[in-house]
Amino acid sequence: MSAAPAAAARKPAAKSARTRAREFALQALYQHLVGRNDAAAIDAYTRDLSGFAKADAAHYDALLHGCVAEAAELDALIEPLLDRRLQELSPIEHAVMWIGAYEFRHCLDVPWRVVINECVELAKSFGGTDGHKYVNAVLNGLAPRLRAPEVEADRAAGRARGARKQTGGA
Repeated sequence: MSAAPAAAARKPAAKSARTRAREFALQALYQHLVGRNDAAAIDAYTRDLSGFAKADAAHYDALLHGCVAEAAELDALIEPLLDRRLQELSPIEHAVMWIGAYEFRHCLDVPWRVVINECVELAKSFGGTDGHKYVNAVLNGLAPRLRAPEVEADRAAGRARGARKQTGGA
């Protein structure tokens, strides 16, 4: 008689501190986009939420304050890749795209495929039914502009097409 399958015995992988930071940053950016709340007030509120202690606080700070400070530049990067007006994006998709564009520009230690994967997972968890597909398409269009050498190296190695299938917790 065999025991339960090994797969059933495995626990889901714990979320990384950076994944948690992205989740808290997304919630904070949502408050900024929808409520037009001040980033400092949002920051103070978010830091008191349950589970924040397990997040990478430095990464959260960079995402929240960086996205708010660079909102116009991030929108200018994203907008040409949209099939609708920026104002028609859901606030979740908009915030997730900000996070992706910001990480492409400033978090060079995070591979471009991981940036896309993490953003797609955020959109799946917090967004509408198919919003993650839209986020994936837009960020896949943006990656070659902001991470050209990295994307080209992956293309040369034959890895660029399956970017969404990669996993990561950076």
